[in-house]
Amino acid sequence: MSHKRVSKRKAVIAVGGVAALGAAAFLLPHANASQDGSGDTTAVKTLKAGDASDLASRLQELLGDAFAGSYYDAAQQQLVVNVIDVSGDKNNVIVQAQKAGAKVREVENSTAELKTAAQTLKARATIPGTSWAVDPRTNQILVTADSTVTGGKWDRLESTVQSLGSGVATIKKSAGTFKTFASGGDAIFAGGARCSLGFNVTAGDGSPAFLTAGHCGVAAEQWSDAQNGAPIATVDQATFPGDGDFALVKYDDPNTQAPSEVNLGQQTVQISGAADATVGTQVFRMGSTTGLSDGQVLGLDATVNYPEGTVTGLIQTNVCAEPGDSGGSLFTQDGLAIGLTSGGSGDCTVGGETFFQPVTTALQAVGATLGDGGAGGGLGADDQVGGEEAGAGAGADQGAGAGEEAGAGQEAGADDQAGADDQQAGDAGGNGGGHGKARGGNGAGTGGH
Repeated sequence: MSHKRVSKRKAVIAVGGVAALGAAAFLLPHANASQDGSGDTTAVKTLKAGDASDLASRLQELLGDAFAGSYYDAAQQQLVVNVIDVSGDKNNVIVQAQKAGAKVREVENSTAELKTAAQTLKARATIPGTSWAVDPRTNQILVTADSTVTGGKWDRLESTVQSLGSGVATIKKSAGTFKTFASGGDAIFAGGARCSLGFNVTAGDGSPAFLTAGHCGVAAEQWSDAQNGAPIATVDQATFPGDGDFALVKYDDPNTQAPSEVNLGQQTVQISGAADATVGTQVFRMGSTTGLSDGQVLGLDATVNYPEGTVTGLIQTNVCAEPGDSGGSLFTQDGLAIGLTSGGSGDCTVGGETFFQPVTTALQAVGATLGDGGAGGGLGADDQVGGEEAGAGAGADQGAGAGEEAGAGQEAGADDQAGADDQQAGDAGGNGGGHGKARGGNGAGTGGH
């Protein structure tokens, strides 16, 4: 199928490849109903993932310093809340959380102590190829080192973790190399750079726009929905690296209709709002290279050290991704926008770590609202559920061609052949469903060139 330009009146990226269709078939019908567990003596509520996220935010405010993180038990459909006894009134803290409907667990490490440990890691072990995130299930910091962290680098990382004390942090070794998932998607184009839309939004001035990865926004200013096509959108704001990996890109035609939905090929998922990620929640990632994939949120407030620099506040997951999936949508089965694909290691054969920019933070930072672009409406940044700052991934090397994979200021692939293969895969995926940003309700893309 040729690259036919898609009308701006429709803004959804279709799925490339048949692998996504099987996953899409079960996505919507299995939404879990929220209900109270009336027979449970502890009054633990059965909750959907989105409701659990809301409850976690409320309990964080209610419990104050006694709150030490939370996670979603997907099997039991319950929110588990970690508490510490900071006031001497342990029973009162537990009762408050239980009355709200959470399952309560007493832990040793407070939120403040884990944040202090993370600052120590930042000061002593900011090494390219490393990351760390708070894992509320273990009440520790999960430190991950990719395959490039060896010799003296490994020794420094290990000694820093040990200096934090027993039970504060653990180290995991990753077989892959941290990079942005760049080059190979067929969604939006800017010269040699190729990325994909995350979610359509309404900019602060009321104009239609979309969110994508920040490393795409700093790679090029104008974007097209077809390779070598005329630009249809222009970058308004972009952040990368540092405090995030997100960009706001405005459609050049103010009459562009940009619906708030994700096209899975056989069906669409209406995006009704944005929510903070909750550890343990099942999430779905849409990508124009690998289609629809799912997994779980593993950690929050993740820091990733890429060759281009350090990025903080990310969501860490075990959802697979590959080159071409950068910039795409992370969302829940209930239609809540969670994140934008940024970077990680591994692929959809062996798995690996993937990091995402929280949508709530991106919306707040750029002053946009999630909803149909050009149609008014949508949730305001102040109405979004929570928010945390994020972004990861490596910037695209603008000098790279379509046959090279870029990110983090260097080639992300093992060699130039990987880029050529990604180009071919991207064309196939794009023909089946990733014609770019004008179709852009979602889709994973490439920050690369």
